[in-house]
This record gives sequence, structure tokens and C-alpha cells, in this order.
Amino acid sequence: MNERQDAVEVVGLRKVFERRARRGLLRRAPNGAKTLIAVDGIDFRVKRGEIFGLLGPNGAGKTTTIKMLCTLLSPTSGTARVAGHDVVREAAKVRSSLGTVLTGERSVYWKLTGRENLRYYAALYRIPRRKARERIAELLERLELAGRADELVEKYSSGMKQRLALARALLPSPPILLLDEPTVGLDPQAARNLRQTIFDLQAEGKTVLLTTHYMAEADDLCDRIAIIDQGKVIALDSPAALKEGLGAKEGVRLEIQGEPNGLGDALRAVASVESVAVRPSANGVGTCELQVITSSSRRSIGPIIESVRAAGHEVVHFQVVQPTLEDVFISLTGKSLRD
Repeated sequence: MNERQDAVEVVGLRKVFERRARRGLLRRAPNGAKTLIAVDGIDFRVKRGEIFGLLGPNGAGKTTTIKMLCTLLSPTSGTARVAGHDVVREAAKVRSSLGTVLTGERSVYWKLTGRENLRYYAALYRIPRRKARERIAELLERLELAGRADELVEKYSSGMKQRLALARALLPSPPILLLDEPTVGLDPQAARNLRQTIFDLQAEGKTVLLTTHYMAEADDLCDRIAIIDQGKVIALDSPAALKEGLGAKEGVRLEIQGEPNGLGDALRAVASVESVAVRPSANGVGTCELQVITSSSRRSIGPIIESVRAAGHEVVHFQVVQPTLEDVFISLTGKSLRD
């Protein structure tokens, strides 16, 4: 890979899936084809040595993008290059430049031990036997799996399975890593450890492209972020620049009792309120959370609380906070990342 070359280059990338309506068990309905646009003409570049994030809700097109970059899916149109190689015309060279961990897919064998898994994949990667033994020992130690390397993977915790999948991806020492929701389903300590591993890999010169719907994770990890929604990139910059783009805007968080029932529309009518997102609260049954972006919390807090009470709701808790990446998303789309 040329030193000046971007690690990943995506131009006008698009993926359309065709769905056909079925009639009965086997027959297809005539003219029943429907299309799903999963990725809709996105553009971005990942610099060598950076951690780049695709941030967006589930179903936004993040995983589909990763699958096109690692050659599991062919683009409908547009181009993508990984380590300077076209993902369609030079798929083998692309795969040799990548280590990929996909969420929700079993990339290791549960009926083998951790060590046996790595030996198997080392053989597939055609790593010489002696070098493979050294590399496997190094990765097992590094990812804190050495003590249980000879146990069956089916006995591993979710965090251990995820670390083993990462070890498998790192076996051939690829320059670029694609990590799809790397910390999903992990407990806080396991997620923290995995994030530190990602930082360590960057310090060694690796390029990391990851997807996530966790705002704090994207904020902590990524040098730059592309926010993606409904298959489109709607913003791209560093986390700090994205938040600064909200200018003097502030976030107001309210937790209320009961269902919102149109309260979002009432709040959007309040002067200085720019956007509102409503979602169930994580703090208790029967409550919901309102995230409000306002140009002046001082002017809007009173009218906001009056509107909530006028609608028959009790305000359980509220606070004014500095803008977050989720506030950026709400400002751009009018909805929460978790909607």
C-alpha cells in the first residue's frame, strides 16, 4: 500500500436488495418484486493509521457497508478500494489486506478449543507452522485467553468469544481491521478492555474501521466519524467538530411519567426548541425520556416543563447537558439513535 494512499476509499457506494413477494409456499407472485436500498450512494475515506467509525442506528446500512468492503457482498453500483485494491476486481488482494470481525456471525468453531481454532485458521492463512505457533501464543497472551486456550469455545463467555474472533482476524497481521459492532453484548469491563486493545492496535500502525450505535464508544475511540442513517452519510468529521457544529445549542434531558402521546409535537412548537426525540427510559417502567435540542435552555426550560404538565405528565427528572453525538444525530434527523 502506497504511504500516501488512503486505507479505504468509498465513492458512490450503493447496495440494493430485491425482495419478491411469495404466493403460497413455492410460487412467486408475478411483478411482486420490491427493493430495499440498504446503502444509498455513500462516500468516505479512511486515512492510514486512524480509527474511523460508522455511527448510526440498527438498520442504517453499517453492516452492509462492511460486508461490501470485505467482499462478502457485491456493490450494486459505486466503487470501493481497500489498501488500493478494488473490492470487485481485486477481491483476493482485498481479503489478504483485511482482518474482519462481523457481529452476529459465528466466526469461530464452538466445538474446538481456542487454540485449535487459531491453528485451523493459521493453516487456512498458510502461515508456516513454526511462525503460527509463535503468533498464536502471542495473541492468546495479548488477548488474555492463554489461561483458557485449551478449553472448548462453547464454554467461553461472550467477551472471550469476541476476543478469540479478534485473535483470528489478527493472525495474518493485516494492516486494516474491519470491526462490526465490536463491543455489542459485552459487559462493561469486557467492552473497556476491547476498546483498549483497539487503541493498542492503532498505536502499532493498524487502520481500524468500526461500526457502532454506541455514542460514547464512537466519541472515545474514533478519530473521525461518518454518521449514517437510512443508507446515507449525513455528516462526517471528528467527534469534537461534529459537536461544535451545533454551535451554542444545548441538550435538555427530561424523564416523564406515562406515554408521550403527541408531546413531542407540542414541544417542537416551543420557541427556541429545534428538535425533539422521544424514547422509553432505561430508568423505570412507565416512564419515557425526552431529548430536546434548544438554542437557549434558559428561555425554553420553563415553557418545556409547562407543556409537559399541561399534557398531564409529571417531570421525574431533567437536566441541561452539553451536546453529545446523539444530539448531533437528533439535530440532523429529528430522531434518536435508538429509535
